[in-house]
Amino acid sequence: MTKARIEYIDAMRGFTMILVVYSHVCMFCFGDYFMAFNKVLFLLRLPCFFFISGWLFYKIGRIWDMTTARQVISKKFMVQIIPTVIFLALHERTQFFHQLGAFKGGYWFTFGLFVFFVIYILSSLVFRRCKYKDRWMLSVALVVSVAAYWYDVSYQRVSHQLGWGRELLGFMGFVTWRYYLFFVLGAFAKKYFDRFLVLTDRREVQFVVVALFCLMAALPVTDNWAWACTRFAVSGICGMVMVFTFFRKFASWFTKEKPLGRSLQYVGTRTLDIYLLHFFFLPEFLMAHRDLLLSHHNILLEVVVVLAIALVVLLLCLLASYVLRLSPFLAKYLFGVTPKDR
Repeated sequence: MTKARIEYIDAMRGFTMILVVYSHVCMFCFGDYFMAFNKVLFLLRLPCFFFISGWLFYKIGRIWDMTTARQVISKKFMVQIIPTVIFLALHERTQFFHQLGAFKGGYWFTFGLFVFFVIYILSSLVFRRCKYKDRWMLSVALVVSVAAYWYDVSYQRVSHQLGWGRELLGFMGFVTWRYYLFFVLGAFAKKYFDRFLVLTDRREVQFVVVALFCLMAALPVTDNWAWACTRFAVSGICGMVMVFTFFRKFASWFTKEKPLGRSLQYVGTRTLDIYLLHFFFLPEFLMAHRDLLLSHHNILLEVVVVLAIALVVLLLCLLASYVLRLSPFLAKYLFGVTPKDR
């Protein structure tokens, strides 16, 4: 991979992190998850994030065996799980054990990502001698994602039949496994990068991707789980291809020589820090002013207000991250940063 490609991927990662904070401002500060155009951003935000996570996880030339698997899982546990448990305990305090369900008090992403690492590694080990390894791994991703989506949609109907299994699936965050498909697609996009570029460079493909995303965004969600799952997958895939293609096509905007690129790349290298810290800085007192903001029925005003708040929260997170990382001990256990990473 060239340096330019890494730069625009980091910038894309930073952009996606901003969207995460943006969405949480909508939800936790104003109590309306779909305000400020977030109803559309919702369709591509997390698919992009997991796509990038899969991209970054895939290492060209890595051969999976039991030793490598143990080493990688152990390292990811220290980076993903330990810091998240600490921050969840600090944020929830007396409610810690009540937040160990599917969404972990908002901290589900890092738990889910760790599970994705494990599923991907196990799949790689199981299918490593198969002739069509990637097809089998993609099939596993599809089955996992569809099953998780079906369980989410059907939860009220089937959960009472599972007994203690319902609690286990909740702790494991099974409903969030629907995003595993995007993680695998990110890994495959990196593995077959040249083919991926040829495909996404075609104008007709770009047109179809944009058209399909707009169509999925315009069509309503129904009670039919198969349609809802299809809409989720198609809009997610199209959304992440759109964002990736945009950042790659305008890669010159996102180099470290440009203020925009430098800023987004820095955010992109601090995504874990921001994710873990931002819940502490969300101004939830703004909920009292929710009706005033929404009464204007002006989506542009909503976007400006929410984005401004999100950027302030982001800056506070980066400042806190910088201060905490001054201590090697805190950097290691709060953000999984080892001396060689510093």
